[in-house]
Amino acid sequence: MRKGRLEAFSDGVIAVVITIMVLELKVPHEDALVAVKPLLPSFLTYVLSFIYVGIYWTNHHHLLSAVRSVSGGMLWANLHLLFWLSLVPFVTGWMGENHFAATPTAMYGVVMLLASLAYLILQRAILAQHGPGFVLRQALGRDIKGKVSSALYLLAIVLALKDLAAWSCLIFVVVALLWLVPDRRIERALREATSKATDEETV
Repeated sequence: MRKGRLEAFSDGVIAVVITIMVLELKVPHEDALVAVKPLLPSFLTYVLSFIYVGIYWTNHHHLLSAVRSVSGGMLWANLHLLFWLSLVPFVTGWMGENHFAATPTAMYGVVMLLASLAYLILQRAILAQHGPGFVLRQALGRDIKGKVSSALYLLAIVLALKDLAAWSCLIFVVVALLWLVPDRRIERALREATSKATDEETV
């Protein structure tokens, strides 16, 4: 399979996820601005989840930009990631509707944790498909940021279950800020690989 088809399918699923999230926002029946106030928790969770989905989309794009061939393992790893992302609208609505209650907030953390682990699995599947000289191998390295993010999600789940959901939400925001800028390691590695290939062609 060509990677273009994999990218197109992933883009379509992510677009549907965002669409479902925005459709979950309820329109006020009153025309006064005060009518929006009860919807603020739902709107804030929508903004947070929109940012998260956007982060996955941008990093997914950078990750696949270096891929030369697609294996069956990569296909299933990508579907695994999309499965957890498809649950984001559900936990987003649940957490917003219940004003960041313990259980919905913990489940939001669970979905985010499993999505982050699925992304790590996709990275491993891509590295396994390509040789030792693959441009992403050195760029990804030990992926400390990815592992730290997973640990923070786990901490957020524990805090939510201890009725400290406000701290869990703060952790979700911190992790989002960590990933708000696309992975510069991959961008740098791709730029260097392109420059090297151009120099070789010139020689």
